[in-house]
Amino acid sequence: MAVVQHRIVSVSGLDVFYREAGPQEAPAILLLHGYPASSHMFRHLIPALADRYRVIAPDHIGFGRSSNPSVDDFAYTFKNLAEVTSAFLEAVGVNRYTVYVQDYGAPIAWRLALANPESVEGVISQNGNAYEEGFVPGFWDPIWNYGAEPSASHEQALRPALGREAIEWQYTHGVPDVATVAPDVWEHDIALMARPGVDRAQLALFADYASNRALYPQVHDWLRGSATPVLAIWGRNDEIFDPAGATAFARDVPDARIELLDGGHFLLESHLDEVVKIIREWRAAV
Repeated sequence: MAVVQHRIVSVSGLDVFYREAGPQEAPAILLLHGYPASSHMFRHLIPALADRYRVIAPDHIGFGRSSNPSVDDFAYTFKNLAEVTSAFLEAVGVNRYTVYVQDYGAPIAWRLALANPESVEGVISQNGNAYEEGFVPGFWDPIWNYGAEPSASHEQALRPALGREAIEWQYTHGVPDVATVAPDVWEHDIALMARPGVDRAQLALFADYASNRALYPQVHDWLRGSATPVLAIWGRNDEIFDPAGATAFARDVPDARIELLDGGHFLLESHLDEVVKIIREWRAAV
């Protein structure tokens, strides 16, 4: 098994923690995590792919072991997270890569691709949306409401999403055998989400999420025009992004490979071996 390195690089006065494995000269795979996770969600995927690829996974600002500035010192928007990620890639010498996105990682990756289209050699979307299709209303309506009107009542409706029950649910819903998901993974996220100030940062990102939808037409134009290979590999039982978010990729990338597995939002916790096998097959074919 490959040795995984755990490092920190300074970007614009912020510390970005990242995990990395694999030969420096190998094709790069950039792993971008979602909410409420960190690069920790890729702890098993990284060594599983590192025999053939340089695999690198940063923690976004406000997540994991990266800097956690207050909302007074850093504007928590997806645009700013993408700008930090772009500077991070320059700092670690990655200029071409296949990007693996999950949840929040998707809108960060789309901004990277639109800013520098030639840098993206392929897209692996694992429950990471790029279309209006896929949003499950019961989950997203409180987020849209808060973004449109960040009132006290709308904030209170969202605050449970920051707590223990909701974070555990993200890992366990839609999983046929919950015993396959290690409880450590949600305990890790719960502890990091409980740090002072993180709640305000996460509420700011909830409020900003609607800005991602405005980019979708540009993302679709890029996908159609660039012929970028796409693998959409989805937990089909996800109650956050349902399978319509995966199948929609075929509209702009007709030869996209779409795999709907019997899992939930955090597919790597229950279906790691299947995901690794599919990524290897797809990447070898493109």
